[in-house]
Amino acid sequence: MPKRTPSRRLLLVAAGMSLLGAAGCGSPWSGADDAGAGATARPPGAAPEAPGPEAAQAAASAAPSAAPPQGAPAPPTPAAAPPPMPARRRLTEEEAKPVNQLDPGQRVVGLTIDDGPDPRYTPTVLALLQQYGIRATFFLVGECAAENTGLVREIADRGHHIGNHTWTHPDLRHMSDEAVRDELERTSDLLYRTTGRQPSWFRAPGGDWSPVAIRVTTELGMRPMGWTVDPEDWATPGTSVITERILKNVRPGSIVLNHDGGGDRSQTVAALKAYLPVLIDQGYSFSAPAN
Repeated sequence: MPKRTPSRRLLLVAAGMSLLGAAGCGSPWSGADDAGAGATARPPGAAPEAPGPEAAQAAASAAPSAAPPQGAPAPPTPAAAPPPMPARRRLTEEEAKPVNQLDPGQRVVGLTIDDGPDPRYTPTVLALLQQYGIRATFFLVGECAAENTGLVREIADRGHHIGNHTWTHPDLRHMSDEAVRDELERTSDLLYRTTGRQPSWFRAPGGDWSPVAIRVTTELGMRPMGWTVDPEDWATPGTSVITERILKNVRPGSIVLNHDGGGDRSQTVAALKAYLPVLIDQGYSFSAPAN
């Protein structure tokens, strides 16, 4: 999968600050002129005019009281910080191998959703999964999760698994041990602080597993998950193409790759609406791998 385009949040923030300044909010461009619009001009060097009795009385009544009024509600108590994320055990060599399918002896499919959450598409995906009673695994990108913590909590509250998909969706094959660890630890920490759950699964962006990525994943106690069916929906080949590729290649135990973030995912959402009821009619059930 192509590398994600750089975030434009800094540009958007800068533009937003400019707009706020132009609109007021203590802006030096609006406050000075407005403050003097109705004032009476004084000759240069003249002493400030003494306030009259009415102004003095108004100022006294506007002064803050030393204590809050009797019976006023107490200020809210700050929320307690979540406990530190407990350390996970290091995986065994067998557990560290990427899982690419579920039990092929059962007519079951593992549905996985990558690169979100995205407020444009994730809510519709969640509604579809609820409609059909499907439990899926969402592999979330840390920087997207940080911007949409409400959606992260909703995914967890609806009973779906949440997996780690790095912080910035980089190509891990060309990164140092320290850089890979930072990508994974930052994401796991955010997901834990948001949901109270440690992610137990990790997926490398693009499925590009490197020896460094496997080693760090193993040390952090997350099992690596791949996939069996990739309709390449990230390339937006068309709703019918995505649907056909999935229905043609799904087998008992397949893990299917979909995306709800990283770009225009309207074709993926439309394909989900098309192929989920077909698979259900064919006798498939859906399951997320055990933690």
